[in-house]
This record gives sequence, structure tokens and C-alpha cells, in this order.
Amino acid sequence: MTSSFRPDLTTKIHPEPPPQEFPIDHFDLLPDPLLLLIFNNIGDVKTLGRCGVVSKRFQYLVPQVENVVVRVDCVISDDDSGNPSANSVKSCGPFSNLVRFLCSGFVKPIYALGQLLGTKRCSNYSNLSSNNVISGCENNNVVVDDDDDDCQNGVNNVTHHSPTQVLKNFNEIKSLKIELPSGELGLEDDVLLKWKADFGSTLDNCVMLGASAVIRRENVTSSEIGNGNGNEDSGSIPESFYTNGGLKLRVVWTISSLIAASARHYLLQPIIAEHKTLDSLVLTDGDRQGVLCMNKEQLEELRVKPLSASSASKRTLVPALNMKLWYAPYLELPNGNVLKGATLVAIRPSEQSGQKEVSDGSWVSSAFEEPYGTAARMLVKRRTYCLEMNSF
Repeated sequence: MTSSFRPDLTTKIHPEPPPQEFPIDHFDLLPDPLLLLIFNNIGDVKTLGRCGVVSKRFQYLVPQVENVVVRVDCVISDDDSGNPSANSVKSCGPFSNLVRFLCSGFVKPIYALGQLLGTKRCSNYSNLSSNNVISGCENNNVVVDDDDDDCQNGVNNVTHHSPTQVLKNFNEIKSLKIELPSGELGLEDDVLLKWKADFGSTLDNCVMLGASAVIRRENVTSSEIGNGNGNEDSGSIPESFYTNGGLKLRVVWTISSLIAASARHYLLQPIIAEHKTLDSLVLTDGDRQGVLCMNKEQLEELRVKPLSASSASKRTLVPALNMKLWYAPYLELPNGNVLKGATLVAIRPSEQSGQKEVSDGSWVSSAFEEPYGTAARMLVKRRTYCLEMNSF
């Protein structure tokens, strides 16, 4: 008698679970610390704003984010605030003012920077709750918009928000980066100008790197490159540097960089005062032209010791300075570019002149990203020229 064993296809080893009335939301299964870790890696204030309107839980967690990046799309002047096309805004939810920056163009860069970060308050307020958008604002600075199609109970209002107003929704910020759309100093396309400044209650140090032109290696003769990349005992500035306006131009670059840095520092006061949890703050721009940095000790110094403001404009008073200058007619970079008239200026307040200098010059050469860090390290090996500048 033979028998055959055939599987019973009418049964299943793992039967399907009974249908649930409500599907499982896997985000609800994540603990709050893990969600905060995700939000901290997002950083971008616009994206966090969108996350804040997803659910009540996200709305509760987003203000606890420690790492925040504010990218300003553009800066507008007071004249642009009357443009209805630029000021048409929708709002929805308590984080609608975190979502989008709109505006026109850079006008009067240093003045426009003041308009961007200024703390001028609105004279009129709508009847909306304090968590909603403020309407009736005039002479404010950044237009913030929420253009999500799924906003609920959206209303049209005119609103301009500065980073100070945007960040008021966060109460646990430790690391803050604000990025402007472009540097304050308008330059020709082939001119290079970069600076990095550290501030406490006043300027701690500043490094400026400039070049009159950035050209390709094949457009420069070998003899010119040889003269520019000399050894440590070379680096004498040619007489023509003084007579053709080369030195005057470098002084203008240095003063302009210091003014831009001190203007940024002055306008950060409200943010620093309001967010006492800050450990680090960086204010830069999309062009990477200038970077202002403040660490925890410097931030605390500014809170304890008020800055001295310039009487001429809304910026921090620049103290009397000692400067070291290095120059090379041509400087070849690893990426194949050549800096024509390469100039490096290291700046410190005169009151720090008695303190011990950093022997290896690391605070100078580490100020810039590559390939400009290499340029700084090459320049500091050349002959040093010392300058002084009065407070302004």
C-alpha cells in the first residue's frame, strides 16, 4: 500500500494577524531622546519648523533642539517692506515663523545687516495668540513664509521676522550657526577676500587673507611663481607695492573686514542675552567671505561685560590693534590656482601684545579652510611687517 504526502495548501503556518482598527505609528514607538537626536542632526530651522507642525509631540520636542542652523535667504531694506508681492505670507501653527525666509536683495550691505538682525519690535499686533504670526509689522527685516499646502487654518498676514524672533521658540540651544546669503563686502569676481574673527565682549583676534586676483597656474610664468614662493628669508615687499596703491588697498580690506565683523558682533547681542544655554555661535555667509566665532567663555564674557559700541554706527568699537602682515607677489595653491598679490594680516588688540604669542602661528594658519589654510601657512614663513591701528 502506497501513500503520498502532499502539503495542505489550504492552511498557513503563519496565519495573518487580525486587522487592527488603527495602524501602528512607528514614530510613536521611538523614545524622545532618539527623536531629539534626529532633530539635532537636522539642525536647519526651516525643516525643524515643518517638523513642529506635524504633531503635538513634535511641537513639544522641537523647542528642545540643541543644534540650530538659521540660513537667511536674503536681506531686505526698509524700502522693500512695502512691496506686497514680497510680503504676502501664510501662517499655520506655532512654528510657522520658522519655515521660510523670503526677500529681495542686498542693499547697503552693512546697513542691511543691521536690518536683518535688528530687534526692532512691531508697533501693531493682531488678535492672534502669541504662538501665531505677528501681523501689521513695519520696518522689520526678514520675511518668513510657510508655503506648505497642507497647513490647517491658514490665514494671510504680512510678517517680517529676524533671527532673534525666529529663535525665541527654542529654549535649549547650545550650538547656533547663522548663515547670511552673501558677504557684506562687494568685490570684483577675481578678487579674494576672506576673514575670520573671534570675539568676546570685544575683538579677541582677526585674520584676513586677500589677493588682488585668483588666476590659473598656466597663466603665470615660472619665474613669477619662483619669486612668489621663496624661502623663509625672502618676502620683501617691492617698492611698487607702496607707490601703486597696493598697501592702501590692503589697509582698506583690513578695515572693511573689521567693520563687517564688529557689525555682526554688535547685532548678535539680543540672541546671546536671550539664549543663556549657548556654548558656541558662528555667524557666516554663503560665500564664506567672513566668519565670526564665539565659544562658551567668550559668550559668557559678553553677558558679564557689556561691549563698547561705536558712536558712529551700530557696531562694536574696535580697540587699538597690533597687526602683522605677510605678502607674496604670487602664491601657488595646491588646487592649481595662483594668488596674485597674496596678503595675510593677523590682528590682535594692543592690550594683548604683552601676552605670550602662539609660536607656531596655529591660530593664523587654522583660520581658513583648504586651500587657503595652506596659503596662510606659506605666507607666515615669509618676512613679517608690523603695523599699528588706533581704535575706531
